Amino acid sequence: MKNSVAIGLLALSVFCGPILVGNSSQAAEQAIRVELNKTEPKGDACRVYMIIENDSGRALETLKLDLVLFDTDGVVAKRLAVETAPLAVGKTGLKLFDIADMACPNLGRMLLNDVLACADANGPVADCLTYITPTAKGDLTFIK
Repeated sequence: MKNSVAIGLLALSVFCGPILVGNSSQAAEQAIRVELNKTEPKGDACRVYMIIENDSGRALETLKLDLVLFDTDGVVAKRLAVETAPLAVGKTGLKLFDIADMACPNLGRMLLNDVLACADANGPVADCLTYITPTAKGDLTFIK
C-alpha cells in the first residue's frame, strides 16, 4: 500500500511539476516592451523610431500593431498598422516607420489600440496585447 501511494505521488509530481513551473514562470517570461523612442521630420512625413524588446520566451514571426495617433489637441489624426517582427527571443530591435502628411510637432500621443497579428513558428499566439508594455522617451506619450 505504501509503495502504491509513493508511486502515485511520484507520478503526480512528474506530471504536475512541469505544469506548475511552466505556469509560474510563464508570466515572468512573457514581456514585450515597445518604446516610442523619438521622432524626426522626413520630408512631409514624421519618422518614428520604436525600440522593441522581446522577453516573451518565444521568437515572434509576426507582431503587427494597430496604432492610433492623436494630434496635440487630443484629436485622432491617423490610424496605422505597423509590423514590428521578426523578433528573436531576448532580442532588442529598432523599427522605423513614416507617418505620411504629419509633422512631428503635431504628434501629441500614440495609442497601442490592439494587436492585429501575433504568431511564432507554431502559429498564432493568443493575448499578445496583454504582454506588451508601451513606453516613451522625452515629451512623447505612448499608451495602451
